[in-house]
Amino acid sequence: MGGSFPAKELSAFENLENLDLSWNNFDGPLTIQVGLSNSRISPYIGALSSLKAISLAYNSLNGTLPKDLCSLKKLLELDLHDNLFEGILPTCLNNLTSLRFLDISRNRFVGNISSYLIASLTSLEYIDLSYNQFEGLFQFNIFAYHSKLKAILLASENNKLEIETEISAGWDFSFQLMILVLSNCNLKLTGNIPKLLLDQRELEIIDLSHNNLNGSFPIWLFENKTRLRELNLQNNSFMGKFHLPPNQCKSIMYMDVSDNHLGGQLQENIGKITPNLKYLNLSRNHFEGYPPSSIVDKSHLLQHLDLSFNDFSGKVPTKLIASRTNLFSLKLCNNQFTGFDLPAAPSKEFGWSELRLLDISNNKLSGMIPRWIGNMTSLQSLVVSNNSFEGQIPCGLPNSLQLVDLSHNSLSGSLPSCLNLQNIEHLYLQGNKLTGPIPKSIFNSSSLLTLDLRDNNFFGSIPYQISAPPNLRILLLGGNNFSGIIPNQLCWLKKIGIMDLSKNSLSGTIPHCFHNMSFGKLYVNDFLYGSYSHDLNSLSLQVGSTFQTLFGWNSGKDYENIVYGQQVAVEFVTKYRSDSYHGDILNYMSGLDLSCNKLTGRIPQELGELSSIHTLNLSHNQLTGSISQTFSNLAELESLDLSHNNLSGEIPPALIALNFLEVFNVSYNNLSGKVPDMKAQFGTFEKSCYEGNPFLCGEPLDNNCTREDESHPSPTKSSNASEGQWYEVDPQVFFASFIGSYIIFFLGVACLLYIHPYWQQRCVNLIEDLKYRCYYPVFDTLKRLSNCLES
Repeated sequence: MGGSFPAKELSAFENLENLDLSWNNFDGPLTIQVGLSNSRISPYIGALSSLKAISLAYNSLNGTLPKDLCSLKKLLELDLHDNLFEGILPTCLNNLTSLRFLDISRNRFVGNISSYLIASLTSLEYIDLSYNQFEGLFQFNIFAYHSKLKAILLASENNKLEIETEISAGWDFSFQLMILVLSNCNLKLTGNIPKLLLDQRELEIIDLSHNNLNGSFPIWLFENKTRLRELNLQNNSFMGKFHLPPNQCKSIMYMDVSDNHLGGQLQENIGKITPNLKYLNLSRNHFEGYPPSSIVDKSHLLQHLDLSFNDFSGKVPTKLIASRTNLFSLKLCNNQFTGFDLPAAPSKEFGWSELRLLDISNNKLSGMIPRWIGNMTSLQSLVVSNNSFEGQIPCGLPNSLQLVDLSHNSLSGSLPSCLNLQNIEHLYLQGNKLTGPIPKSIFNSSSLLTLDLRDNNFFGSIPYQISAPPNLRILLLGGNNFSGIIPNQLCWLKKIGIMDLSKNSLSGTIPHCFHNMSFGKLYVNDFLYGSYSHDLNSLSLQVGSTFQTLFGWNSGKDYENIVYGQQVAVEFVTKYRSDSYHGDILNYMSGLDLSCNKLTGRIPQELGELSSIHTLNLSHNQLTGSISQTFSNLAELESLDLSHNNLSGEIPPALIALNFLEVFNVSYNNLSGKVPDMKAQFGTFEKSCYEGNPFLCGEPLDNNCTREDESHPSPTKSSNASEGQWYEVDPQVFFASFIGSYIIFFLGVACLLYIHPYWQQRCVNLIEDLKYRCYYPVFDTLKRLSNCLES
């Protein structure tokens, strides 16, 4: 449902106790203005005096909170998270003394969190103020009398919130928390971990991520916490070894200590110490050595393991990738692995596993791509880029694959036609030694979104079957040996946003139909990129149910549908640099690169209709004609390179309207006239952008556009003569020279025929042939005309 919030209609339900309008599309404020005065606000929400619970989460509601919310004295739950509310919280909310559940997270509230506001809400069990624009100091001592409190969530978004967790001497907290989230909060501590955690024995979830905490790994967090299920210490400064205490980690199911300075070898019995662990992230540390085999076992529940960006070395343990375990996601990228710990005689079941994501990129792996990968029938993402794999790509890759990244290896040979990629969405083969034409089978996947074949040795023409994938968004064929014309079938790819055909041997003209492609102009159903993800039967990110406090507290997460995945990334050259674009930004990034080919003809003026394109590179070709005036319509253009062509005429002055243009290059053409005025973005372009065009003039060039004959007029010329044009000539001289040239030409031909009998005979034959060719058509025409007249 959409539209404005139906406050007036709801006010008729006087006895309404529970109101749930979450996960809709309501927008606008909660209030309704009466008349023209902003001071008159209808108290429709306040009329629902029986309300005990209200949930408006996951809408697009905005504006400030109305004060008539404060009149709902029976309210037990107020859930407004994931909206666009803003402004300062009304101080009258302290009247809601019965409130047990308060969630205003993921909005735009500002100011300091009023201590007197929260201090009076002593019935609170759950409070979530996360991801707003709060700032200033927040002191935990305001919770001193909140004996029922079970969950505190105060994750900051703007890094301007400071939290002091210590309490005055002689005081103590009267609550036992189950959930404590203090992420990115600039914690003010006397030690390296909040002391309040010492006495919280019922904690199930602890999140202290992004706080720059230091010291050794706090193993004492596990002491006397038999219910602890989730621990998040990501992005801090803990150092030293990572050793978990035995017999105290059996309940832990989720642990993230990534982005710290932990090092050394992992303890050999880590898998036995954490038998219920489902998610373990140790990435971006300094771990080394060989990962212990106990970390994954058939009897263990581990589903997601991330050891990336460390210094692990040796061979990849077979148990991690080629056995029947519960592991769904495995990231080993950016380490020092050199091979696979394979058994001497692999069984038929070797390689059968439930893995859906395998990332072993940026290591020192070599040899052939293992054929046992074909046995991983559930595998959806395979990333082996930036290694030294060689040989041909095997045919037996799993049919379930949706993302394949084999880029930057030493793979050779042609792409096998037996390669089954019917479900593929993203295929990266850049930077190998692959050759041959592109097989037609590669376009069999109707789901194909990204195709990257750059920097190989592919040759032949671009096949017309390339238009088959209807959702193809990114096409990168640069740096190969493709030849022939650019097929018009490319224009059928309506959703293309980034296309690179540079550094080939393509010839012919630029298709006029390129304006039919989107190049950044998207609609609601065209947003195809994000984090490429899968669902696991593991941890959820939503805490509890909104209405559970009405029927008894249920603390934690449901352990379902954690999102894991491989973020889609693409490198593209724009503004003379190669940038990597990730995830959602790929929906907006757009560019066309046809540089370094053999293209001829004029630049189609229809390219000026690509109003959403960000970069356009047509340099190093043989293009002729002028720069189209329609280019001034490219309102989003940031980079335009037309250099090293044969373009002529003037540079359209209307290009000054391109307010986002950062790179402009028309050097080494045959352009003439005055360059655009040094206004707006054109005031930033140096003369190197125009060099190689000797007939261009004006700033910033050294050539002055004022004519020499105008600046220094000759005194001998009359005013009438000065108004004449430079190409005027004497008519008598012109006709005399023309007649003389005609006579000389006629005499020359006559002498040639007289002297050379062969050409004389050829001339006679030509005249006779022309005579007969003309005679018979004329004779037939006259005869028919005579017959018509007689009849």
